Amino acid sequence: MSEVSVTKDAAPAADALVVLKKVNKHFGALHVLQDIDLTIARGEVVVVIGPSGSGKSTLCRTINRLETTESGSISIDGRPLPQEGRELARLRADVGMVFQSFNLFAHKTVLENVTLGQVKVRRKDRKEAEATARTLLDRVGVGAQADKYPAQLSGGQQQRVAIARALAMDPKVMLFDEPTSALDPEMINEVLEVMQQLARDGMTMVVVTHEMGFARSAANRVVFMADGRIVEEARPDQFFNNPRSDRAKDFLSKILHH
Repeated sequence: MSEVSVTKDAAPAADALVVLKKVNKHFGALHVLQDIDLTIARGEVVVVIGPSGSGKSTLCRTINRLETTESGSISIDGRPLPQEGRELARLRADVGMVFQSFNLFAHKTVLENVTLGQVKVRRKDRKEAEATARTLLDRVGVGAQADKYPAQLSGGQQQRVAIARALAMDPKVMLFDEPTSALDPEMINEVLEVMQQLARDGMTMVVVTHEMGFARSAANRVVFMADGRIVEEARPDQFFNNPRSDRAKDFLSKILHH
């Protein structure tokens, strides 16, 4: 096991926004997260990659407590993750989440989908919430679809609505769990472009993805996971051009030379 040579370009402690320390998670006998240490700085884009079953999505889902953990600590903006109840709802508003499946409310219009959380959780006035929603829908390129229902939109459009909905809560950090894996190939770029723009605008992002082009161009740091561990983390150019661990070399040789 000597291969786990994690060298860290660690975030400065003062500006650490998301901090995971010695986080462990089991699904039955399977140890899916093993002593995970990860610090994400404000404004940083961290892309998590690795083979299927390596724990990437589970890691992403622990950050807003969609998955509970058995040990270790997770804090966001200096505050430990609450266990449940109202505090947890408030935390989830600070942590935007975009899933593989778009998770939009089918019986509500696009505008209503993006307005709902602002009114219910952020207690915003409905008119103000709708104005915010329209601005964000324009920003992600689906402003013209505001009065349609999700089923009337393409997958790429639905995912962009889901991004607008997460942004509407004015989150401190955005989590993306394989946001393009359910999309047809021609729709992937329209979603990645929105994400690239968010990255340029300074949004703190944790992105689990198979899109290596996005990892190369948008990430400040690539975190490579295998078998429930962080095996390597580095700047994208360093990771893709000169991976240090055999596990990463093997992974990259399989995906980059087809």
